[in-house]
Amino acid sequence: MAADPFRIRDHVADFDAIVGDIRARSLTTRRTVAMEANIAYGAGPDETLDIFLPDSAGSDLPIHMFIHGGYWRMFSKEDYSCVAQTITGAGAVAAIVDYSLMPTARMDVLVGQVMKAKAFLLAHADRFGATSKRFSVSGHSAGAHLATFLFHRSPAPSGVVAAFLLGGLYDLEPLQRSFLRDEIALSDEEVRRFTPMRHKHDPATRVDIMTGERETSPFKIQANAFRDILAVQGLDVRASQVAEGNHMSTVRDLAVLGTPVAAALHALIANDAGEEPKRSVFL
Repeated sequence: MAADPFRIRDHVADFDAIVGDIRARSLTTRRTVAMEANIAYGAGPDETLDIFLPDSAGSDLPIHMFIHGGYWRMFSKEDYSCVAQTITGAGAVAAIVDYSLMPTARMDVLVGQVMKAKAFLLAHADRFGATSKRFSVSGHSAGAHLATFLFHRSPAPSGVVAAFLLGGLYDLEPLQRSFLRDEIALSDEEVRRFTPMRHKHDPATRVDIMTGERETSPFKIQANAFRDILAVQGLDVRASQVAEGNHMSTVRDLAVLGTPVAAALHALIANDAGEEPKRSVFL
């Protein structure tokens, strides 16, 4: 029987070691970067976010929201605090968000939560020395999927200047035939409502889509298909691959200075801060 292309552990030999490294880096980040933890963006117990502040204080800083992955059913904001290293290093306020997990919560809840987190950050950006006019988002895997709902065409404007989507899922239908059938049991209605390829997006949002060269084929196929859809919808969109990168090494490298992934996120945020665009494609 062919290996399930969506079961990441089967395709990344050092899966546990990478997750351990990410968590260790996140613990260090929480100890060394100025932060405000567990800020409520909604009334639910899972509706909290952590704010990390750059060294340069101000009243007009960019603000960037990161959404973790885990196939909507594992991990937490604490596991991915390390991404704040790259975000704050680019001179932005970092917001690392939590959301409820499937199957206890369903997809409509998760999508609603990240939208509430965005609304909270736009409304309260000045509380953190940032401005809502320089708001960008990123996410990895399921987090990239959730991030797409933050720059829909309607309601307009979305308020998202730029989005960085890493190893994302943009067509949910194949997951109904994967190991996730038993773990999260996506319904036909959820597939119909929450497949990003079926939605229209804000042409004012600049989008970078990135995958690892060693990702399994569905991730690369979906990335290219989503890029083409966004381009037809009028968005400034780029898709690129990280040489030798896999589904887990790329998200680890999001927090590692000097890697192509961290450099791409840094450039996206820095561009929002008014620097000249520095587009890169890593083949």
